[in-house]
Amino acid sequence: MRINKKIFLAVLLPGIVLLVFFAYGRFGGPGPDDVKPTPLHDIKHAYELVVVGGDPEGIAAAVSGARSGLSVLLVDARPELGGLFTRGWLNSLDMNYGPDGEILNQGFFLEFFEQIKGDSFDVDEARWVFNRLVMAEENLDVLLDVDAVLPVTEETPAGRKVSGVSITAEGKQVAVGSGGVVDATQDGDLAALAGVPFSVGREDIGRPASCMAVTRVFKLKGVSWPDWLRIVFSLRYDGNQSTGANLHSAWGFSDITSRYEPSGDKVALRGLNIGRQRDGSLLINALLVFDERQKAYELAAAELPLVTAFLRQNVPGLKHARLDGAAPELYVRESRHIYAEYRLTLDDVLENRDFADRIAFGSYPVDIQPTGPGTPGVVIGKPEQYAVPFRCLVPRGVDGLLVVGRSAGFDTLAHGSARTVPVGMAAGQAAGVAAALALENDLSFRRLAADPALIKTLQDRLGEQGVDLEPFSIENELAGHWAYEGLKFVRGLGLAVGGYDNNYRLDDPIDHQRFLNILARAVQQCGVALQAPELYPEANTFNVYDAGYALAAYLGRDLGKEESYAYLEEQGFFRPGGGPWGEYKDYDTPLTNGAAYMLLKDFIAYAGSINSDS
Repeated sequence: MRINKKIFLAVLLPGIVLLVFFAYGRFGGPGPDDVKPTPLHDIKHAYELVVVGGDPEGIAAAVSGARSGLSVLLVDARPELGGLFTRGWLNSLDMNYGPDGEILNQGFFLEFFEQIKGDSFDVDEARWVFNRLVMAEENLDVLLDVDAVLPVTEETPAGRKVSGVSITAEGKQVAVGSGGVVDATQDGDLAALAGVPFSVGREDIGRPASCMAVTRVFKLKGVSWPDWLRIVFSLRYDGNQSTGANLHSAWGFSDITSRYEPSGDKVALRGLNIGRQRDGSLLINALLVFDERQKAYELAAAELPLVTAFLRQNVPGLKHARLDGAAPELYVRESRHIYAEYRLTLDDVLENRDFADRIAFGSYPVDIQPTGPGTPGVVIGKPEQYAVPFRCLVPRGVDGLLVVGRSAGFDTLAHGSARTVPVGMAAGQAAGVAAALALENDLSFRRLAADPALIKTLQDRLGEQGVDLEPFSIENELAGHWAYEGLKFVRGLGLAVGGYDNNYRLDDPIDHQRFLNILARAVQQCGVALQAPELYPEANTFNVYDAGYALAAYLGRDLGKEESYAYLEEQGFFRPGGGPWGEYKDYDTPLTNGAAYMLLKDFIAYAGSINSDS
């Protein structure tokens, strides 16, 4: 019997490769190496560097410090290293690739990446890799499963300084002095306790107490190799460019999960991110929970049997799946954002900015997950490459401390891209080297950050450790559009979405209801003291006179549409130098998104000036 070549290449060959892969390939390798924590009674009274937090970012900082010749203590409240990966079961990396497809953050991150064999990995293997990397450093002590870690601070002529940590473990309290401390906790806990200023969630764009949803990753077993093949083929050949699968991970099925009816309004099911583990089980990142952490943990536990039953009935390849537990910790995407010597902005990210004190690079999309039920997740834009300055790690108001990870000095929207682990591990490596450099020169981290010559030395040392920090320049293609400043204003409030291709449709007509929605949100988020009027938008073409009528109504002016336009023109709107407003005087010309954004930007500035005058 002759086998059709096309059928063989499309169906049989991938299946054969997959079977060989799982039988002999990817998950083969050495067994577990347990990290050997230092007994509490052997902990020294002082270390040159203390790193608090055993997540990947903290491990990078600790290993980097030890390789730089420092005596280092890595301390964590959890019983094992790896944090988000090993406790939260997040088994995939949000990679940051450069314009030519190269991995942007090399050095220690690349060392880890090459050992876990890909951007979707086995959680146990990640744990073993972390353990081996830590155990290889003679200057590095590890203390796990502690009850509490608090900063020890002192007041100096230059201000407050963190001079060590106080550790509670085994019923004892131990003070450990340090030449420098790195806060690698996910939430910036140590920084907050030390008095570093911070915002929470989207507080910095006028949406207090609004954080991205948390997720509890769960495990399914009973999915055989033929079942896994069905999942892979279903996603690879479904004709949807946003879904896909490879030999060890799969992503998609949002058309199916959108039909899931949760038991309450605090949970939602999005598309599945699936990672196959060494033992054949699947880890699923898909369940969103909108509540404080303890309640979210419990809500997820109650919802998962229902979710599993739904997936068994509806998702190809999961007919025989059985729930086999959930991660010990939640995957928390957002909490504190510290105020640092420099705070990375959304414009920095999407304008592909470089910085002289670059220590890491990012390119991941600005991925904003839902903050509540009925709120969709969005991709605000996609950078090609941007730099993270060292100053983002240096907190305001407190010396002796660096902060790495998602709570570093990033605005909430910039954090949508910069929160990825590869960026955090690169920052952690830089923190370890910076700690050595600061001690050598008897300088605070703040003074180090302000010294161009020492920053160059920091970058050179990172280069010796395999980190590529070459300057770059990428043109911002949107900057030439007449309405770009308006776009930046609206986008900076999280109210303009460009997606993966940065298409903000600036020259497309804006829907009247969307204009009114953005107007109301902008007034609210910017704290402008204006009362929303009763507006009844019409269904005809939305033009500049309709927009003028809405704006004047917010100012308490009961005017007709043309009178509203004339009134706003008197106040300085529709300036000839501000754009081609003459084109919009034709009543039948629809208002574009770009023109609307410019109007909204000018209106909020004008309304704010009225507030300040009064």
